[in-house]
Amino acid sequence: MVNLILELGIVMILATFFGFIARALKQPLIPGYIFAGILVGPVLGLVTNSETIAQMSEIGIAFFLFVIGLEITVTKLKDVLSVSLLGGSLQILTLLLFGLWAAYFLGFSHIEMIYIALIVTFSSTMVVIKLLSDKKQLDTLHARIIIGILLLEDLFAVFALSTMSIIENITPAVFLIALFKGAIFLLGAILIIMYVVQPLFRFAAKSQELFLLLSLATCFFFSILALNVGNIMTYLITHLLNVTGMDVLGLSSSPQLLTSLKSGFSIAIGAFVAGVGLANLPYNIEIIGKVKPLKDFFATIFYVSLGLGIGVNFSESVLLPVIMLTLFVVLVKPFVIMLICSIFGYAKKPSFQAAISLTQVSEFSLIIVAQGIVLGQINNDILVIAIALSIITISSTSYLSKYEDWIYNKFFRHIAFFDKISPAKNLEYIPEKSKIDVVVIGYNRIGYSVVNKLKKLRKKLLVVDFNPEAIRALIAQKIPCIYGDISDPEIIERLELKSIKTVISTVSDLADNKLLITKLKHENKDAVAIVTALDVPEALELYGAGADYVILPHYIGGEHVSLLLEDFSKNIKKILKVKTAHIDELQRRHSFGNHHHMNRNIG
Repeated sequence: MVNLILELGIVMILATFFGFIARALKQPLIPGYIFAGILVGPVLGLVTNSETIAQMSEIGIAFFLFVIGLEITVTKLKDVLSVSLLGGSLQILTLLLFGLWAAYFLGFSHIEMIYIALIVTFSSTMVVIKLLSDKKQLDTLHARIIIGILLLEDLFAVFALSTMSIIENITPAVFLIALFKGAIFLLGAILIIMYVVQPLFRFAAKSQELFLLLSLATCFFFSILALNVGNIMTYLITHLLNVTGMDVLGLSSSPQLLTSLKSGFSIAIGAFVAGVGLANLPYNIEIIGKVKPLKDFFATIFYVSLGLGIGVNFSESVLLPVIMLTLFVVLVKPFVIMLICSIFGYAKKPSFQAAISLTQVSEFSLIIVAQGIVLGQINNDILVIAIALSIITISSTSYLSKYEDWIYNKFFRHIAFFDKISPAKNLEYIPEKSKIDVVVIGYNRIGYSVVNKLKKLRKKLLVVDFNPEAIRALIAQKIPCIYGDISDPEIIERLELKSIKTVISTVSDLADNKLLITKLKHENKDAVAIVTALDVPEALELYGAGADYVILPHYIGGEHVSLLLEDFSKNIKKILKVKTAHIDELQRRHSFGNHHHMNRNIG
């Protein structure tokens, strides 16, 4: 016990130390944590109890997926449902086939090929959500696409975990038992949450301490239930068999079916189901706030454990597969994702941002591989490959995400191929002989209010947005609009900046706004440029670039509240009138699917 505390202390101290160094050097934190693991394990040998650390990292994954489940609501993903379900399924199938081909080319056995294909197909929910959160992009269009795809991948990974134990001897009966077991688990989870957990939360909400304990207990309960669902079902069915003498499933004559029934799910799956089950309760935001510090602690241990694991029997025989599969994940995988996003009508930039964010392997890969070793289906070489791929691709994703704007501008901005294959490329509504006075870039947040005000003022306006759903909503209202990305030179040319009086950009992308200001002032120095920034330094930089006014959403929100307070102090009854009008407006926006998110890339 003393050694465990000592080793855990060393891990956290060095992880914090390298985290500070990474932050001081303006580098991503995740590679710092991984390097700390490499240093305390394979290099210095300070931590020898790596199995316990690995178990704690699995708890970290469970907590993380619990929080992810809490944040998943249908309304967040409604406008990207088609690309999430259909596009995500197509992406998974394509990458699985390519992964099988790559594994065959590298000389792996049939069962090893399946594991390799699963490793390279799934992306890391934990890593991607952290990177998006750090960049304050969780509510952007590309983030919603990413989260939708990751959710589908997690569901596929859950299915893979539940079926890999029977993959070598799979039959229709075994497959049906796996589906039946999963369905019973989900049904049981729904009933328990509705009739047990929800009433308990209503009672626990009166005590902060009890509320936290119940949140943790719910996560652990469903994790334990997932782990033992097979044993529970086996006991119940066997007991029923002894009482009735009816062996409907044929378990007594088939050890294979009995083994399939006994196998459970991982604790991560149970935690994820618990999170999704609680997502629609009115307490989900508070639960996230309570659990997040624990999630961050265990997540750090997960990244350190990757570094610790790199010393596991690393041999030259795995070097070529690691190199080739890394190239597959970093080059082939994003190309497939970007292609699919483009086919589903999304512009080049959000497609690129979604693709480059998913260039890593998943934490589920390590769980799947660990299960494969326990089952005796694969050897330690596959585990080493999975760990090496995790370290390399997670670290590289951190840097690709950090420099994604530079990569896009350097290599992808002028590639027309992805725009040409998009079915939304001609999605627009521009009445003949319409003269444009005001261009609004971005419609989904601040742009919604701006467009409404301009309509009331009878201004001749044009809206530009790269979300096809937003453009379709504008076309339905017969508001002039074009589909496209403002960073695309062709879109800027179509705006005819020489004749425009005002450009209002509600997109808070610094590089795009600076480019827009430069182009506008070059073509028409008298035109007014109103752009958006997320913070004060960006706002000052945009003023320096020539902006006439910079919108700071939080600043404007504070000013608006100040004016309301001043008004209410004179007539307190007016707050009821303002409240009623505000509710009506919010309901109207909700009916249009406009949820007023804080969003870096969509107005």
